[in-house]
Amino acid sequence: MRKCWLVVGVLIVVIYGTLLVVQGYPIEDLVVKLPGQPKVEFSQYAGYVDVDVKHGRSLFYYFVEADHQPEKKPLTLWLNGGPGCSSIGGGAFTELGPFYPTGDGRGLRKNSMSWNRASNLLFLESPAGVGWSYSNTTSDYNIGDASTANDALLFLLKWYEKFPTYKSRDLFLTGESYAGHYIPQLANAILDYNARSTGYKFKLKGVAIGNPLLNLDRDAQATYDYFWSHGMISDEVGLAITKECDFDDYTFASPHNVSESCNNAMSDANKIVGEYINNYDVLLDVCYPAIVEQELRLKKMATKISLGIDVCMSYERRFYFNLPEVQKALHANRTNLLYPWSMCSRVLNYSDTDPNTNILPTLKRIVENHIPVWVFSGDQDSVVPLLGSRTLIRELAHDLKFKITVPYGAWFHKGQVGGWATEYGNLLTFATVRGAAHMVPYAQPSRALHLFSNFVNGRRLPNTTRPSID
Repeated sequence: MRKCWLVVGVLIVVIYGTLLVVQGYPIEDLVVKLPGQPKVEFSQYAGYVDVDVKHGRSLFYYFVEADHQPEKKPLTLWLNGGPGCSSIGGGAFTELGPFYPTGDGRGLRKNSMSWNRASNLLFLESPAGVGWSYSNTTSDYNIGDASTANDALLFLLKWYEKFPTYKSRDLFLTGESYAGHYIPQLANAILDYNARSTGYKFKLKGVAIGNPLLNLDRDAQATYDYFWSHGMISDEVGLAITKECDFDDYTFASPHNVSESCNNAMSDANKIVGEYINNYDVLLDVCYPAIVEQELRLKKMATKISLGIDVCMSYERRFYFNLPEVQKALHANRTNLLYPWSMCSRVLNYSDTDPNTNILPTLKRIVENHIPVWVFSGDQDSVVPLLGSRTLIRELAHDLKFKITVPYGAWFHKGQVGGWATEYGNLLTFATVRGAAHMVPYAQPSRALHLFSNFVNGRRLPNTTRPSID
C-alpha cells in the first residue's frame, strides 16, 4: 500500500541515502539522479519554463543549489554566448557546474571547483532554438538581442513562480563571450522592469562577464594584435594589418567588408596561425574529433589531457547529452526535437546586425544604477582578447568620469599570481585570469572560483600572497 506523507507542505525525498528537504519547489523538475553521477548532497532541478504559451515557446533550465547552506547564498544566472550556444553544455557541464563528463561520455565526475561552492547556480538555454529550448512557431527562431533579453526576463519571473523562496535572494548575472551582449541587455531589461513595477523588484546586485564581446570594432582588431604579440604571426604581416585595415568598418555580417589589401593581410595571418591551434586557448593542445568519436562509440576512455585539461570534453558532453537516459533524467527534449542536442544551435537565425552593437552605453547605465560590473579575461584567448576588453573598460571608466580606485596590479590566489586587475570608481573592475582561456573556468577552475567568490561576496581581489579561502 502506497503512503503519502504531507508534512506542512514540505516534501521529504531520500536520494543516495541523503535526506533532502524540498520546500515549495516543483517536484516534477527534481533531478533524482543523472546517469553515472557521483554522490552529492545538494539538490538539482531541470525542466521548462513557458515564456509564450500562445506560440509554444519554452526555455530549458538546469538549476543547482549551493553545496553548503544554499538558503544563505545568492542566486547566480549563467549564460553562454554564440549567439546561439548552450549554457548547459558550456557553463554547467564544462566550466563552472558541479560535474564534468567522463572520458567515455557515459558518466560524470565531480568538479571540485564548481561555483556552487559560493552560490546557487541557474543555467538557461537561451534563446529558443538553443539546446533543448524550443518554439512551436518557426518564426520565433528569427531572433536578436532585444527579444532574447525580453524572453530571459520573462523566464526569470516565471522561474521565480516555481522557486518562490529565491525571489528575495540577491541576484547576480554572469556569462561569457556573446553573453557580453546577453547579460548587460538582460540587466538593462531588469532595470526597466524595476522602474515600472509597483510590486516585486529584482534584487540585482552585480554583473560579471568573461572575455565578452563588447564592441566588435575593437575586439576584432585585438585578435590580430594578440596574434602578433604572442608570436603567432610575423612582424611583416602584423604591420600590414596595422597599415591596411580600418576596423571601424568591420561588421559581423560582412567581416571582410574592408579593403582587398586588408583582406589579404588577414588571410595571411590566419594561414600562419593555422588550423592546429585552438584560438580560444592558444596554449592548449587540440582534440582530434574523428579519433574521439570512434573511441566513444567503442566505449573506450577517450580523454586527452593537455596541461591537466581534458581537451576532448566537448565531444564527450555531446555524446552524453544525446543519450536517451540522460535526457529523461533531466526532463529534457519533451517534444522529441527533430535534431540532436548540439553545443550551438542549428536552427537559430540570429540577427546579423545586433552583434555590431556597442555595449558600453548599456554597461554605463548599469554602473550608473550603482550595480557593480566586473569584466574578466583569460589571457590565452585570441578570439576576444584582453587587449580589447581592457581598453574598452578604461574608456568606459573615462566616460563615467571614474577615478582609479585600485591601480592595475597583480592579484593572488594560493600564494601565486592569479592575474592582474584594476578598479574604477568602486564599481567597475577589469581583471585578467592568468593561464585561462576564452572559457575561464574551464582552463583555470580554481582561480575562476576564487574570482567569482570575491565578486558575489563584494570583496576586491586580494593583492597580497596571504592565504585565501573560497
